Amino acid sequence: MMEERMGDCWSYTKDQFDNLEKHTQSGIEFVERYTKFVKERSEIEINYAKQIRNLSKKYQPKKNSREEEENKYTSCRAFLSTLNELNDYAGQHEVIAENLTSQIIAELSRYLTELKAERKSHFHDGRKAQQHIESSWKQLEASKRRFERDCKEADRAQQYFERMDADINVTKADVEKARQQAQMRHQMAADSKTEYSNFLTKFNQEQNEHYHTLIPNIFQKLQEMEERRIERVGMSMKTYAEVDREVLPIVGKCLDGMTKAAESIEPKTDSKQVVESYKSGFEPPGEVEFEDYGPGQSMKRTVSETSLSNSRGEAKERPSGGKSKGKLWPFIKNKNKLSLKLITLNSHVRNLIEGSGPEDFSHLPPEQRRKKLQAKIDDFNKDIQKEMDQKDALTKMKGVYEKNPQMGDPASVDPRLVEIAMNIEKIQSEVQKFEGWLAEVEGRLPSKSDPPRRQSGLYETQNSNSTTVGNNCAQDRESSPDGSYTEEQSSETQVKVAIANTPEFDDEFDDGDEETLPTIGTCKAIYQFEGNTPLTGHNEGTISVTEGELLYVIEEDKGDGWTRVRRNEEEEGYVPTSYVEVFLEPNAKERL
Repeated sequence: MMEERMGDCWSYTKDQFDNLEKHTQSGIEFVERYTKFVKERSEIEINYAKQIRNLSKKYQPKKNSREEEENKYTSCRAFLSTLNELNDYAGQHEVIAENLTSQIIAELSRYLTELKAERKSHFHDGRKAQQHIESSWKQLEASKRRFERDCKEADRAQQYFERMDADINVTKADVEKARQQAQMRHQMAADSKTEYSNFLTKFNQEQNEHYHTLIPNIFQKLQEMEERRIERVGMSMKTYAEVDREVLPIVGKCLDGMTKAAESIEPKTDSKQVVESYKSGFEPPGEVEFEDYGPGQSMKRTVSETSLSNSRGEAKERPSGGKSKGKLWPFIKNKNKLSLKLITLNSHVRNLIEGSGPEDFSHLPPEQRRKKLQAKIDDFNKDIQKEMDQKDALTKMKGVYEKNPQMGDPASVDPRLVEIAMNIEKIQSEVQKFEGWLAEVEGRLPSKSDPPRRQSGLYETQNSNSTTVGNNCAQDRESSPDGSYTEEQSSETQVKVAIANTPEFDDEFDDGDEETLPTIGTCKAIYQFEGNTPLTGHNEGTISVTEGELLYVIEEDKGDGWTRVRRNEEEEGYVPTSYVEVFLEPNAKERL
C-alpha cells in the first residue's frame, strides 16, 4: 500500500514536470514568434523608407534641366519642399526600423538565450531531485527486504535450535551449534532492523525536503521565470508602440511642412514670373494714320498688322511713277522673306528654350537679352570676388612666410598670385565685353515714359523730297478677292511684334517696288535641297536645288543660316548655307 502511494506521488510529480516543460517550451516559441514578427515589421519599414527615398529622388529636378529652371515658380518650389519633407518622412521610418531592431529584436534575442539556459537549469535540478528521492526509496526498500529476510532466517534458526534441544538423540555439541547459529541470526536481524530504521529516517527526511522544499523551490523558480518572460513580452509590445509614437512629432512636422509648402503657392506670383521671364521688351507699334482720298490718287491698302497675308495686287494699285520708301509691316512685303524670318524666329525660340545661342545672346528679345547679360555679369563679378579672396589669403600667407621663413618659402606663393592676377584680368575683360553688350541693349530698350512709336514705320512716307503724301487719309483693311475681310489667326500671330521690332526688318522692307539685287558671287550646291513647290507647300520662300548645280548669290548669310540665291531673272529664293559652297566676288563686301 505504501509503495503504491509513493509510486503515485512520483508519477504525479513527473507528470507535472512534463506539463511545465511543455508550457515553458511553448512560451519560448511564442517569444521567438513575436521576435520574428517585429523583425519582419522592421524589414517592411526599411523597404518602405527605401521606396519613399527612391520616389523622392526620382522626382527631384535634374541639374541643368528645364525642371531646375522651373523652380523659380512657387508651385515648383512647393513640390520640391514636399519631396524634401517626404525624404525626411522616409528617414523616420528608417528610425522606426532601427529602434525596433535595437530595442526589441536584439534584446529579445539575448533574452531568449538566457531564458533557454535558465529553463534548462531548472529542469535539470528537478530531474536531479527526482532521481535522488527515487534512489533513496530504492535503498530504503532494499534495507527493508534485507531486514525481513534476516528476521525470517532468525526465526527459522530459533525453531531449529528448539527442535535440536528437545531431541534426546542429538549430541550436546550439535545443540550448542544450533544455539549459536540462532543467536547469530538474531543478531543479523537486529542489525538489519537498525539499518532499515536508519534508512527509513533518512528517506523520510529527504522525502519531506523533496516535496516541501526542493520541488516547490524549482516550481517557484519556473513560475518566476515564466512571469518574467510574460512581463518581458509585455514590455516589448509597449516598446513596439512607443517606437512609433516617438517619431510621430517629427512625422507631424513633415506633414506640416508639406501643408505649409502647399499654402505657400502663389498663383499671381507665378504668373508674374512667367510674364517677367518671357517679356520681350519690344515696343508695340503706333497708330495707323488716316489717309484721305483725292482725285487722281490711289489709296494705299492698309494691311492688318496681325495678318500674314500677302498684299495681292499691291503692285497693280501702286502708281508707276516714283518709288515710295515708306516701310511696311514686315509680314506683308515679301512672302518668301517672311517665311525665312519665321523659320529663323522659330530657331531663335528653340535656342531660347534649349539655352543655346550666340555668346552675346543676340538671338533673344531685348528684355530677355538684358536679363541674360546682367546675370552673366553678376556671375563674372562673383568669380572676381572669389579670386580676390584667394589673392588676399595668399598675400597674407606670403606675409607670414616673410616674417617666419621657417614656415615656408614666400617665393612659392608668387606663381599662384600671378595666375590669380591673370584670371582676374581675363574675367574683367569678359565683364567689360558683356557690359558693352548690356549698354547696347539698354540703349535700345524704350523708356516707359516715351510715347509709343511705329517700330516698322508702317505707311510712313520717306520720299527724297520729304513731302507728305496724305494727311488724315482713309485707310482700308486688306480684303480678300471677294471683298470680305481676312484676318489670319495663326500660331505665328504672337511673334509678329517681335519680328517687326527687329532692326534688320526695318532695313529690308520698303513700301516701294523692290529693286533687283545685284549678284555678289556664285555658289555650288553640295547637297540636294527640296524647297518650296506647289505640291509640297512647305519651306515657303526657299528654292529647290540639285547637287552640283551652280547658282548666283545675291544676298550673303546674315547669321540665320540661309543664303539668298538666284537661278534666273524670275526664280530666286533661300537655301541653307550649309548646303552650298559660296564663292564671293572680291569687291562684294564693298558693294554691300
